[in-house]
Amino acid sequence: MNKLFNLTGKTAIVTGGTGLFGAPISRALAEAGAHVAIASRNAQRCREFAAELTDTGLEASGWELDLSDELQIQHFVSSVAGRFGQIDILVNNAVSREGFKNLEDMGAEDWEAAQKINSTGLMLITKAVVPHMQARSSGNIINIGSIQGTVGPNFAVYGSTGMTSPVNYTYDKWGMVGFTKWLANYYGKYGIRANCISPGGYGPGVEQMTGKEEFIANYKRLTPLGRFADDKDIQGPVVFLASEASSYVTGHNLVVDGGWTSW
Repeated sequence: MNKLFNLTGKTAIVTGGTGLFGAPISRALAEAGAHVAIASRNAQRCREFAAELTDTGLEASGWELDLSDELQIQHFVSSVAGRFGQIDILVNNAVSREGFKNLEDMGAEDWEAAQKINSTGLMLITKAVVPHMQARSSGNIINIGSIQGTVGPNFAVYGSTGMTSPVNYTYDKWGMVGFTKWLANYYGKYGIRANCISPGGYGPGVEQMTGKEEFIANYKRLTPLGRFADDKDIQGPVVFLASEASSYVTGHNLVVDGGWTSW
């Protein structure tokens, strides 16, 4: 079983690799044996986090990547492939919240600002990575979605906190699931698998926030497991989908939500 989950010798890219989900994802892939290229617009933060991992004996490197810049995407992918000789795993985790609004407040510029990264950037980096996977007849693409791409938002859960679920976010995450299935069906003949993970609420991003106690209580009450997700809840599924343990799984949207969507 250890061999099934072992990623030794693999090269993985994690976009948004130092964020709330990105950091535990990057750490998990490195602990499973992969060299992890940690990428985001904040190159210094990526390098510092990579150094933190390498100091513990893991393999990681930090990279600058702006998903709104097509030329930079191409340069980044070519550089990673040139340095390590292969790209085995792509985790599309980065998300821009620029321009996120409710529909009545939405303008064309707001909508396009989010789409530039969450839709176009997602497409461009996947397009750049796929040829490197095709050349080896092997590869894994893992897209980090959300329960908001599985069900419609339950606005009542936010109560009087002023929180909301922006219309762009629902659009982006539903589109990501469809994009995942297209990739799986089109590139399966090349030995490339594509899957999506749709997490529920993530505790470290919410539970420390003041003034959100009503939302926190409502969310836990409506979740069968009665809690938010933590680091291990995203780490296990990512390693599973990146490894041979899931060798016959593709085109799947793995919902990791404590039961939120099961009602």
